Amino acid sequence: MTEEITIDEFRKIDLRTAKVIHCEKVEKSRNLLKIVVQMGSEERQIVSGISNFYEPEELIGKTLVVVANLKKARLMGLESQGMVLTAEDGDILSVVTTDRDSPSGLRLT
Repeated sequence: MTEEITIDEFRKIDLRTAKVIHCEKVEKSRNLLKIVVQMGSEERQIVSGISNFYEPEELIGKTLVVVANLKKARLMGLESQGMVLTAEDGDILSVVTTDRDSPSGLRLT
């Protein structure tokens, strides 16, 4: 079990819906995907270590849930501007998506 947080701490996390508009494997990487998402009127690039579980074309068009206010990071020389949420159990990994066609950029509460 992880440490409990307060509702105020949780509110600091900006979870948004993001539609995948482009996705490709990162050259010379074993497990990274470069994912371009649309969040409202903004496009962002997110680098995620999920290529062992998803082919790029499987993600295009999906509406994912991302952490929008995560500090930017560089992976394999690429800037990552957020984090794709996933559920994982050993050899099983699923990206977190919306159950309906939802506009991109919506804030999760």
